[in-house]
Amino acid sequence: MTLSTPPLEHPGKLFIAGEWVDSDGADLIDVIAPATEDLYMQVANANVSDVDRAVAAAREAFDNGPWPRMSHAERAGYMNAMADELARRTGDIAAIWPNEMGITHSLASAYAPGAAHFYRYYAGLADSFPFEEEHRTFSGAKVGLLVHEPVGVVGAIIPWNGPIMITAFKVAPALIAGCTVVIKGSPEAPGHALLMAEVAHKVGLPKGVINVVIADRAASEALVRNPGVDKIGFTGSSATGRRIAEILGGRMARYTLELGGKSAAIVLDDYDIETAARDIAERACDMSGQVCASLTRVVVPGHRAEAMADALGAAFSNVVVGDPFDTATQMGPVATRIQRDRVEGYIAKGKAAGFRVAAGGGRPAHLNRGFFIEPTVFAGVDNGSAIAQEEIFGPVVCVIPARDEADAVRIANDSPFGLNGAVFTKDVDRAYAVARQVRSGTVGHNGHLVDFTIGFGGFKQSGVGREGGLEGLYPYLESKTILLGDRPSHLPAKD
Repeated sequence: MTLSTPPLEHPGKLFIAGEWVDSDGADLIDVIAPATEDLYMQVANANVSDVDRAVAAAREAFDNGPWPRMSHAERAGYMNAMADELARRTGDIAAIWPNEMGITHSLASAYAPGAAHFYRYYAGLADSFPFEEEHRTFSGAKVGLLVHEPVGVVGAIIPWNGPIMITAFKVAPALIAGCTVVIKGSPEAPGHALLMAEVAHKVGLPKGVINVVIADRAASEALVRNPGVDKIGFTGSSATGRRIAEILGGRMARYTLELGGKSAAIVLDDYDIETAARDIAERACDMSGQVCASLTRVVVPGHRAEAMADALGAAFSNVVVGDPFDTATQMGPVATRIQRDRVEGYIAKGKAAGFRVAAGGGRPAHLNRGFFIEPTVFAGVDNGSAIAQEEIFGPVVCVIPARDEADAVRIANDSPFGLNGAVFTKDVDRAYAVARQVRSGTVGHNGHLVDFTIGFGGFKQSGVGREGGLEGLYPYLESKTILLGDRPSHLPAKD
């Protein structure tokens, strides 16, 4: 594998108030390509004063700039231009992604065009969403209005696994609402955040509407603590999400938290084991298992559990692991050495607990460089064990036996998380009945299914709020009731 030059104009700069600027500090972040362990690029490491500058720029743009005062249609024009630019740069998006977190280039190429869709979708709401609604009032006023106004300055904290898409889930609804944004990119995968800065610059977005910094933990916490930030949109670990909620609770600031998962696939007794194993295995290795919504617990009737584990083991053993730019590769490396160590630590816990390894369990023998791990299946897993209760964020799946359907639902719900889930059955009514009992934000029928056009998020420690669809717009709006003594001129006359 030969590393390409990152397709970015200013990797060593921050983007603040519409300009490419130097950091106040001299630190650089080394971005390591996970397949080779070579240096991919260096980016500026924002310090606390840089974050404060970015917030001040977003605050000025919101309080005094044109963006919140434009019509929704005017903002939509900029957003459609951003979508056009993102569509033009899908090749660049796909080139950066594998070099930062290990996704295969073929999968990155398939996902990359989706980012533009979300800017177009939210731009389209300019004409259809009821940003102002007239209501019947019992207050004594003649006219009652419910208006939806922008929440203010948004801090969008982006993880390293799917940065271009996760940025879109936060920034697109924020923009149509009229918010201004500070994007805080991940030190492990900063490329897409910097690319978004280039997109904002290219389309002439008013200065300060989008600001981009790359920062580590201390400067990131400064973003959350800054009183100029009205709302945080965060995707990441549940532990960090709890910390953000604690900080923001002190000033009643708003937040949307899309956090971890330990999602259960319930395979009922009428469904073919081989088909279920093939479908689960196909998606479990997406992005090297570094997907919060992955189906990592497979709950199956006890008398079918060994067959399920063996079928999954066979499917996992056939996964081609290697260079993410090789078209034959089905799974690349995990993102970092730390992440590989984490996954290996959980595999060691599973072995120490005595659970049978049905596939994987180590590093691929043919790969002596890079952060590679074998897709791994554990059989006969106790749902109370560490590998069944804690998010691993790697290609590790547990097969858990259940007594019956009711016990399978109990096991699925016996988790601190509730992000995703699935029910495998030939009977759609049975699927619906089980889905209504599972405590998770999404439940799919016969596969790993999520839909950001409807809404995505979790129960319990999997988060607060939803992203995507109309549900993803409301967190970027504040509702205001206006009661008037007469009919204002902008409203159509009533018959």
